[in-house]
This record gives sequence, structure tokens and C-alpha cells, in this order.
Amino acid sequence: MTAITQTNTGNRWGREVISSFKLGWPLIFTNLSQAALTATDVILIGRLGADTLAAAVLTTSFYHSMMIFCMGLVSATLPMMAMALGRNRHSVRDVRRTVRQGFWTAIIICIPFWVLLWNAESVFLFMGQRPDIAAHSVQMMHTLQWAMLPYLGYIGLRSFLAAMERPLWTLLIAAFAIVFNAIAAYSLIFGKFGMPEMGLRGAGIATTASSWMMFFGLVVVVCTHKKFRRYRLFGRFWRPDWPRFLELWRIGLPMALTFAFETTIFYAAVLMMGKISPTSLAAHAVAMQIASLSFMVPLGFGQVATVRVGRAYGAGNREAVAYAGWSAYALGVGFMGVMGLLMILMPKVFISAFLDIRDPANAEVIRLCISFLAFAALFQIVDGAQAVAAGMLRGLRDTRIPMFLALLGYWGVGLPLGALLAFTFNFEGIGVWIGLATGLAIVAVLMTQRWMRRDSLSNVVYV
Repeated sequence: MTAITQTNTGNRWGREVISSFKLGWPLIFTNLSQAALTATDVILIGRLGADTLAAAVLTTSFYHSMMIFCMGLVSATLPMMAMALGRNRHSVRDVRRTVRQGFWTAIIICIPFWVLLWNAESVFLFMGQRPDIAAHSVQMMHTLQWAMLPYLGYIGLRSFLAAMERPLWTLLIAAFAIVFNAIAAYSLIFGKFGMPEMGLRGAGIATTASSWMMFFGLVVVVCTHKKFRRYRLFGRFWRPDWPRFLELWRIGLPMALTFAFETTIFYAAVLMMGKISPTSLAAHAVAMQIASLSFMVPLGFGQVATVRVGRAYGAGNREAVAYAGWSAYALGVGFMGVMGLLMILMPKVFISAFLDIRDPANAEVIRLCISFLAFAALFQIVDGAQAVAAGMLRGLRDTRIPMFLALLGYWGVGLPLGALLAFTFNFEGIGVWIGLATGLAIVAVLMTQRWMRRDSLSNVVYV
């Protein structure tokens, strides 16, 4: 009997891992494609020199810090839809109304953030950045910021397709958009194919156009595909659903703040690097791009966990909750362990995608980048663990306490430690990265411990 039980358990784990992987790989490649939008811009802009690259890094880092907060709000639609579909897999009205309130949220939240982004130069000067780089950076910001609304609309539709466990469409459209963005950015940055040479402004225009393409691509899919069109996601768009709107904000605001605490500590690291030297900032930009691309994999498995845990939780199946959560956790953390090893063994292979490693002018940047990648490799596992664990908890609609855990780890420990080591003990860029790694490790441990107490969590209505 024991052998039979063990066999059944092993089969259950195997099926869940396979299901998580099937759902996860399109989400992962979608995340990679989306990250590649700005990564492509950074790669191309890197050919214009260190100061121009530094200006682009300031712009994209600040923009993404704001975008991540907004995305956290809109992404609250995912656990809400997953739970509704767990209760009733044929639910139409609840899903449609949730998507609608996600669109309302996207429109409302964009307005104040557009004002803030338009005045980014003043923000950069207030934060102590070099005036010439701050002035140069807004050339890109004033064209990039208009990508926010279509991208949030895309996130809302992507959440719908993920909750339906049909994420392949988002991958196909994102892949097409990244090709378009690469061609458009190359043409507009350098003035190729008959286009004007626009430098940083051209990079922002290309990303904005790509974001609109991604949004309208998914609009076509959900309005014409026979499986999705019955939801009529844009029907009665102006009809309010205030209880659902408030529920979305109740779940989404802690998610947004959690995302913001994590993202802004990385942006704070960019600002600290800018105060150290342009060379440190450029090296940090390359190392962070590599680490960010790697992070897209556990981020995808975190989204898998939200969907599958949310569906199991909605169905009231506590055993399925455990299988769904731990399977995604194992996949995400396992991948990051492999990536950490590769970053230590072959750093120049990764760096060569962003910089010409044969150019003597890049020697100092490359030297610093190799040092930063060594620390990035050390925090790969904990970064993956906190990303997937947060997704698992979101599947239970547990977002408020994880927000405080993120605040403690990132801003209570990680940022002060990094600043102390960088400027008081003169570790400079290495100190910043030690602080980042420590903050991620604390959040990973706390998030995982909270998930391990899920039996008590699953009986709580979160407020």
C-alpha cells in the first residue's frame, strides 16, 4: 500500500510539474520578449557611448520603476480571474467585469504618472545626477512614457489569457513586437532605412509603437478567437462595477507596492552607481540587464503559481494548492541555480551581447561588470525563490503581509546596507550589489516561510 501511495504521489508531482511547465514556457518567453524591448534599446544605445548609455539607463530604470507599480495594480486581475474560474470554469460575467475594471484602473493610474515622467529631469537633478546626463535622458523619456497605457492594456489582456491557461497568443504577439521594435529602434536611433537619426528619442518612439502593437494584437485575438470572443471583454465598457473595482485595488495596491519596493531598490542602486562614476553606472547597467533577463524565468513560474494555486484555491482543493505551489517553486529556483553557475563560469559570453569586449575603451566597464555578475550569480537562487513564492501567495490572494515583508527586506535592510558599504566603507559598486543580494535573500526566506504556513492562510479572508 505504501509503495502504491508513493507511486501515486510521484505521478501527481510529475503531472503537476508538466502542467506548470506547459503553462509556464509561453509566459516565460513572453516575459523575455517584453524585457527585450528595452534591452534591445540599451544594446543599440550602448554603441553611442558611455554617457548616452548612462542617460538611457536613468530613463528606462525610472520609467520601469513607475511602470512596475502600475502593472502591479492591473495584475490583480489575474488572481481574481483564476479564483473565479476555479469556482466555475465556465464563468463569463465575473471574468469580463474583472478585465473591465483592470482597464479602468490602467487609465486612471496613467494620468498622474505621465505628469511625473514628463518632469523626470527635475527628479534626476533632485536625486543628484549629473545635469548633462539628466537633460539628455528626457529626450528618451518624453517619447517612451506614452508606452505606459497600451502596455498596461496588454497586461490586462495577458492576465485574461493566462487565467484561461492559453498564454501562447501573448508569446506570439510579443515575439512579433520585439522584431518590430529592433528594426524600428535601429532605424530611428541611427537614421537607417531612410528614417531620421533621432538617437534617444527614436528609441522611445520605437518602444511606444511596439507597445501599441502588442495591445491591439491581443485585442484582435480576444475579439475574434471563438474561445475568447464569447466573453465580450469590451462590452458595456463604461458600466461601473464599484465593488469589483475596490476589490481589485484592495488586492492590487499591496501587489503594486511589493513590486515597487523591489524595483525601486534596483533603481536606487542605479542612482548610487551614478554618484560613483559613469563607468560604474554603465557596468551596472549591463550586469543588471543580464540578471533581469534571467529573472524573467522565475517571474514566469510565479505567474504560473498564481494561476494554478488560484484555481485550486477557488475550487477548495487544498492538496492541489500545495502541488501547484511547490512545483512552480522547484522549477523557478532550479533554473536560477543553473544561471548563477553560468554567470560565474562564462561572464564574458553574456557581456559580449552588450559591449564590444575587444575594444580597449570598454576594458574598465568589462572589469567592473564581471565583478558585478559574480554577485548577481550569488543572488540568482534567492531572487528566483522570492519571485515564485510571491506568486504562490498571490494565488491565495495573500498580498498585504508580503508587501510588508518586501518593505523590510528591500528598504529596511538591502538599501541601507548597500549604501553603507558603498560610501562609508568604500566598497563602491561591489557594496551596492552586496546590499541587493542581502535584501533579496531576506525577502525570499520570509516569503517562503509564509507559504509554508499556507494551511492556516487558506482559511482566512484577507483584509
